[in-house]
Amino acid sequence: MAGPRYLADADVLAVAAEMEGLTIVFHQASGQTHILAPPAPQILAALAGDAGDEEQILSRIGADFDLAPAAPAALAARLAELEAAGLVHRP
Repeated sequence: MAGPRYLADADVLAVAAEMEGLTIVFHQASGQTHILAPPAPQILAALAGDAGDEEQILSRIGADFDLAPAAPAALAARLAELEAAGLVHRP
């Protein structure tokens, strides 16, 4: 059975800038600015306008990155942080 699905606004990374390995995102819906470290920007990109559960997100990110065995636990923690910040939600 698949777990919860997550979604990011399609334009969440539209107003973003890279600076010294971090991504600064202006979230238009909330009017807040967030400073994100990897893998948060990659998770948002994987969910931008395309909902997915944790397995699907790992698959999308794994296409571009070599994931460590601890990736599922780390992903769950990052999703909780992104959801608390309002950058992803459950459709």
